[in-house]
Amino acid sequence: MPASFWRLWIPAVSMLMVSLISYIDRNTLALLAPTILQDTHLTAEQYGWIISAFSIAYMASNPLWGRWLDRWGVRGGMSVAVAFWTAASAAHAFVSGFAGFAMARAALGFGEGATFPGGLRTVVQTLPERFRARGVAIAYSGGSLGAVLTPLIVTPIFAAWGWRAAFLFTGFVGFLWLLWWSLISRREELRAARASHHDKPAPIPFSDRRLWAFMASYALGCIPLAFVIYQAPLYFSRALGKSQIEIGAVLWIPPLGWECGYFLWGYFVDRLRRGSSDPLPAYRRLTLAAAVGTLPLILGPRISSFPLLLLLFFWAMFVAGGNIIVSISYATHIFTTAHAGLIAGLGAGAWSALVALSMPWFGRMMDARAWQAAFALATGIPIAGFALWLWWSRPDSD
Repeated sequence: MPASFWRLWIPAVSMLMVSLISYIDRNTLALLAPTILQDTHLTAEQYGWIISAFSIAYMASNPLWGRWLDRWGVRGGMSVAVAFWTAASAAHAFVSGFAGFAMARAALGFGEGATFPGGLRTVVQTLPERFRARGVAIAYSGGSLGAVLTPLIVTPIFAAWGWRAAFLFTGFVGFLWLLWWSLISRREELRAARASHHDKPAPIPFSDRRLWAFMASYALGCIPLAFVIYQAPLYFSRALGKSQIEIGAVLWIPPLGWECGYFLWGYFVDRLRRGSSDPLPAYRRLTLAAAVGTLPLILGPRISSFPLLLLLFFWAMFVAGGNIIVSISYATHIFTTAHAGLIAGLGAGAWSALVALSMPWFGRMMDARAWQAAFALATGIPIAGFALWLWWSRPDSD
């Protein structure tokens, strides 16, 4: 293929890289939580509140960064955002108490709120319309890929130099991206403040119950992602007696299900919608399939085999990743793709709010070794999300 073709995709790939880095930054704490909590004498409940600090800041900053990137452009805006969160990530290496981790985590969440607004803005400014859907998929896929790679990259660093060095490494990687971006962002289309006036989506009425159906499905249906990312390392350590090295060696397996879920469920959505004037029945079937697919997670405490438990977590993240695709596809069908940025922000914001509320409760259950209750809650929340989606998405004539 000609060099011009590959040059066309470099900005989208740059956003893949930045979303990958953002997920390495946020998942390093989760991966190393068993060791960090032991060294710093923090409880799992305090750890849950630290995660909440990130989630609240991340939820609040998504729309702010979206507005700022529209005004400043992605060239300067992403440079400021990544520099800010890179410093916040590296700062984790220098804290040792609850307040320090909470402040560092909140700063990281605030900066990383630019990740997906920046990805979407870069895609619409650099790719022709016929390539934009694939560009968004590329830009966003760095998140699940980062969750896969974090254990493979961070565990050897931890084994050689300790957990503080792991956070210094995340800062170094962010610095390298900033150098890369200083070269790539010199392109004319990336220096523009905004793509074009007609790309700006019109507001979606918050009184529309279908919008709440989407946010309920996205937020509640995807809670297993947060449960596996943040609580699985603690469960492996406390319930199964696994060491930090053993956990790091295999924790890439469950997020691989998340990555696979994006693409395979996307195929199912396209297949069921093909030739249909009313795709709502297809969305109902797929959302129901995701809800039913979550049910095996409740069996977690009854599984003593480490490989089988990893397979269960792989499946849970596969289903939750699929739920993201189904819920976003539903929302873009209802409100049209002109609202893609707003839809993505509302979905991610709703999910972050639920993570902020639920992780302290999950942490308390881990402290109490209430394994069955924790797994039951992680299983029941997506079922509640399906029920709310089914109720709010029904046609007015139902």
